[in-house]
Amino acid sequence: MKTLLSLLCAVCTLAVLAVSGTAEPKLKSCNEVRAAFSSKGFNVNDVPNKGTNGASLKVCPQGFSCCTAEMEEKLSQQSQTEIKAPVSRLSTNLQSTFKQRHDHFDKFFRELLKNSEVSLHNMFVRTYGMMYMDNAELFKDFFASLTQYYVSGSAAVNLDSMLSDFWADLLERMFRLVNVQYEFSDAYMECVSRHTEQLQPFGDVPRKLRVQITRAFVAARTFVRGLSLMPDVVNKVSTVSASPSCAQAAMKMLYCPYCSGQVALKPCQNYCLNVMRGCLANQADLDAEWNNFLDAMHGLAERLEGPFNFESVMDPIDVKISEAIMNMQENSVQVSQKVFQGCGVPKPSMAFRATRSARDTSFTGRFRPYSPEARPTTAAGTSLDRLTGDVKKKLKHAKKFWSTLPETVCAGERTAPGDECWNGTAKSRYQSDVIGNGLANQGSNPDVEVDITKPDTVIRSQIAVLKAMTSRLRAAHSGNDVSFDTDEEDSGDGESGSGCDSPSCSEDDIYISTPPIPVKPRGSPVHTPPSAAASSQGSMALALCGLALALLVPRLR
Repeated sequence: MKTLLSLLCAVCTLAVLAVSGTAEPKLKSCNEVRAAFSSKGFNVNDVPNKGTNGASLKVCPQGFSCCTAEMEEKLSQQSQTEIKAPVSRLSTNLQSTFKQRHDHFDKFFRELLKNSEVSLHNMFVRTYGMMYMDNAELFKDFFASLTQYYVSGSAAVNLDSMLSDFWADLLERMFRLVNVQYEFSDAYMECVSRHTEQLQPFGDVPRKLRVQITRAFVAARTFVRGLSLMPDVVNKVSTVSASPSCAQAAMKMLYCPYCSGQVALKPCQNYCLNVMRGCLANQADLDAEWNNFLDAMHGLAERLEGPFNFESVMDPIDVKISEAIMNMQENSVQVSQKVFQGCGVPKPSMAFRATRSARDTSFTGRFRPYSPEARPTTAAGTSLDRLTGDVKKKLKHAKKFWSTLPETVCAGERTAPGDECWNGTAKSRYQSDVIGNGLANQGSNPDVEVDITKPDTVIRSQIAVLKAMTSRLRAAHSGNDVSFDTDEEDSGDGESGSGCDSPSCSEDDIYISTPPIPVKPRGSPVHTPPSAAASSQGSMALALCGLALALLVPRLR
């Protein structure tokens, strides 16, 4: 019997030692943690060789740990950087995409204006010769005013008045040319200008061109301003600092597995979603106005393809102005008679009588039809249809950018499914429900403390900026003139985003992803952390051994 008792005691001792040996399988040696800590650029000497008492830890689970309080502080700072990195990359790609599109459109519109001016000059030199050259500054000023309006809008150029003045000035110059046998005082020519609309010497061309130019220029200018606004908004919103509670939650999600010796353990996907939705709660609130803005941009892009097509207005503008001149030339007798009736018959020119006859000096320039192949039809190496087709695709992909950021960040290899993942305390299934996007939903976030009563002021200001720009886009869509507060309108306080100039930013946009369908956790028993389970098993072994000894000792006596 004594032999049996000795054998039983030995078995109990071995059982307890075996259980206690599996309680901290990873923590006896912290070599993996030391290597991982060193790979982050930290001093490997800060990591203990073996697991120590983690009672001083503030974020990660206490107990035996490969982390010290000093390590936890460094990893907390590192986690802030790492959680910002994917958001920064996605935002930078988005900025770069629309910075490039802005530059493409702006370059196209400016070159098209310049090409149209050169085309008119070349055509009019061939067609009207010296009579055009003597009046070339009128057309040069016309294109300069159009360019100034495109750049600075109605604050610099009143488009309606500028067009009226152009036609009135052209009428005055042509009226003198077709009536060279008379002398005209300044007062007489003012009378002629006052009757321009009644006379309609250029036919219906000025009215049609006024409508076409106004709509096309307002649409083009407003669309380009919308494209320039997007990188600014993205830059300001994406650089909003993480809150202390977000930093703590990120530390717990990313690095607490290190402290338990599980350096390769990834966070559960739904756990990651709750952390990121808490950290990006304010950004998600931008989504509704962001989507409204993108819809308005898409609508104006379609206008640029159709009735407000800048290219179809500017490319043949030389032909349209020449057509107006032809109308004036062909109706010069009737126009002159109406002017003489309304303003009086002018005095004959003494200089004309002394030098030449009316037949020798009358306006004889005729418009010569151009060959479409003989003049450029594009600017900046592209066409408006190509530009708008491309940008509409990018606008569509940018929809819901802010509300899908958590899904994009938590997708792929950054997280793990099922039970083989870190749930915040152990390697086990994440049991909490995934909460919704936006600040209002964060009151029930189990992993990040968010003050839902204090929305971020920078993001709220950007919501207001987007709302104002959306109103301007809709006005331009209706053909109404649009004014901006300043020439280079800012999008709020802070510096403007400059896009991405690094080689890593390519034309292939990776700033958006199809959100994975959240996997709602199925009901299952709560898993006890491994250390707690091992402790429970050790206690059970000791209890059984004690019970066996208690039953055998009386018999031995």
